[in-house]
Order: sequence, then structure tokens, then C-alpha cells
Amino acid sequence: QVQLVESGGGLVQAGGSLKLACAASGNIFSINVMGWYRQTSGKQRELVAQITGLLSGGTPNYADSVKGRFTISGDSAKKLVYLEMNSLKPEDTAVYFCNAVSLWPDDGPWWGQGTQVTVSS
Repeated sequence: QVQLVESGGGLVQAGGSLKLACAASGNIFSINVMGWYRQTSGKQRELVAQITGLLSGGTPNYADSVKGRFTISGDSAKKLVYLEMNSLKPEDTAVYFCNAVSLWPDDGPWWGQGTQVTVSS
């Protein structure tokens, strides 16, 4: 099993910055993808950013809505992932969830408990 613990959410004014962190623990060796999703009330959870191919170096990718503003980074060995969010907009307000995917299809995926990000106008 894998546990994901997020930190770093909060309240910020539009144009401000926040950095989220996610640490994986447990049987982390098979994790090959880590990333962040977000969800607002009444909407489906959507991908924000992720790093794929962790076991072979890692490749970041982003939702179009956050490109140029958000940066995902991490430690592939320790299975840590960060999301630096700049130039935040009110529409970025959501609960942000850390996600991890195993190399093995029968394992996971795993989710964190979520952290609230609120951007005031």
C-alpha cells in the first residue's frame, strides 16, 4: 500500500503564489507517475500537472490552463512531488489532490486526502 500526504494549501490573493508538497510512503518503489489533480464542487476531478516515467527520469506535463504559471517538480527516488503555483487566479480555487500511479496495473492508483487552495479576487 501507498500513502500520500499533501501540504501547502491555503488562502492567497489573486496574482500570488503557493507551493504544494506531496510525500509518498509505504511500498513506493513501483510508483511511476505522480501528479496533482483538482476538484471544485459539482465538477469532475481534473488533471493539473504530472510527472510521468519517474522510474526513467521523469517527464512533466501540464493542463493548458496552468501552463506557464505552475511548475511540477519532484524527487523520483524519494517519491516526493511539488507543485509551485504562480500568478494564481480565482479560478484556480479548488481542492488539490496528489495522485500516484504504479508501474503495475493491479496496484493503485493512490490519492491523497486533498488540500484546499483558495484564491481571492
